[in-house]
Amino acid sequence: MTSDRYPARRRLLTGAAALAASLALTPLATAAAAPRGGSRRAVAYPPTPWTPASTSNYTAANRPTQYPIELVVVHVTQETFDDTIRLFKDPTHAAASHYVVRSADGYIAQCVRERDVAWHAGNWDYNTRSIGIEHEGWVDEPEWFTDTMYQQSAKLTAAVCDRYGIPKDRQHIIGHVEVPGADHTDPGPLWDWERYMRLVALAT
Repeated sequence: MTSDRYPARRRLLTGAAALAASLALTPLATAAAAPRGGSRRAVAYPPTPWTPASTSNYTAANRPTQYPIELVVVHVTQETFDDTIRLFKDPTHAAASHYVVRSADGYIAQCVRERDVAWHAGNWDYNTRSIGIEHEGWVDEPEWFTDTMYQQSAKLTAAVCDRYGIPKDRQHIIGHVEVPGADHTDPGPLWDWERYMRLVALAT
């Protein structure tokens, strides 16, 4: 997030708007994306109902053939789940992530297909190489980070890592704040990275 306590959500997030019209490919279902290195994933994806973002908020692509998928970027929405989905559907918003995880029950909405480049990191290079996962809540209100949210998100992250051969470490599973040039602070100091990474490692 920006230095403001509650900034307007995802005002900038990418310089990729000029590329939005490129590679207008028909998106495939996540399950059809080719695993990196041809290996099958070891961890099953949790249910991820398709809740599409506006096509104006991401770039159609053919990953991992066109761009390698090497990172998972963890976000906190600074909005409610419903408002986040509404923003991602707004064609003027100019941002979206691949997934949004709800606080109360760990429900996961998929908003952008993994093959496509979501505009979530505020850095085009990182956008092309990452999967973005938003978590409902506010960075200074840790009560939003429920047990179920951590567990379901960790299972999703583990599945993404297994699909694309991404190491399950903090060099490859990062916070938005760690993206070069980002002016956001999420997931913030109250996000329990030790717990999250342990859950990712234990996910089956």
